[in-house]
Amino acid sequence: MRRIMVALFLLGCITASALNFDAGETLTFQVKYGMVSAGEATLSIQPYSYNDSIPAYQIQSVAKTNKFFDSVFKVRDKIESVWDADKLVSLRFTKRLREGKYWQKRTHYYYPATNITVYTRQNRKTKQWKTTTMDIPPHTQDILTAFYWVRTQSLAVGDSILINITVDGHTTVAKVIVHETEELDTIFGKKSCVKIEPLLVGESLFKQTGAIYIWLTNDENKIPVLLESKIVFGHFRAILTNAK
Repeated sequence: MRRIMVALFLLGCITASALNFDAGETLTFQVKYGMVSAGEATLSIQPYSYNDSIPAYQIQSVAKTNKFFDSVFKVRDKIESVWDADKLVSLRFTKRLREGKYWQKRTHYYYPATNITVYTRQNRKTKQWKTTTMDIPPHTQDILTAFYWVRTQSLAVGDSILINITVDGHTTVAKVIVHETEELDTIFGKKSCVKIEPLLVGESLFKQTGAIYIWLTNDENKIPVLLESKIVFGHFRAILTNAK
């Protein structure tokens, strides 16, 4: 379940008049472990006014396991981004995770004019909050805004796209590799889809735990219809079941 959510968060605007998707879009995925349904995940984007004055988008990712998996490993995750609609940069990124006995509360406040971020997180043992100020590269994204930015790009087989991403107190470069096109059965009928793979440059996270692949409709909307993560025993899949 967590690996599929990493995929949803990782990939992840042009101004409103040029969006490849509607501000108001909501995507719902059924998450499966092998043939067994494990839970549900949603991605949504809405118009938003940041600090009551900056035109922006509020992007949310919510994941939860079903009753059966709750007894094994309960997940209640919510991640939210605020994205500057004009400058196409992250303004705020918040994580509230509950996965089994593990929980996490973290927030990044981004200041693109000065290329810094203020990172706050709560210690799980002491419950105290710690704040760190750090430099970030120009045009920094978080893992949710990166997903929507990728959907605005021309994705040709063989292409590689690099994105600066700052989350969890670290800055890295995400690489998105465009592998091939395939025809899939989707909620929209049979669709030509482009298969992409997100990687973290200089990190071994996905090399160690298995690759993540994402299929987007091969059209101007580039809607994610399938995500797959291979692990040691079996694989997780997130299948688009509803799109508004």
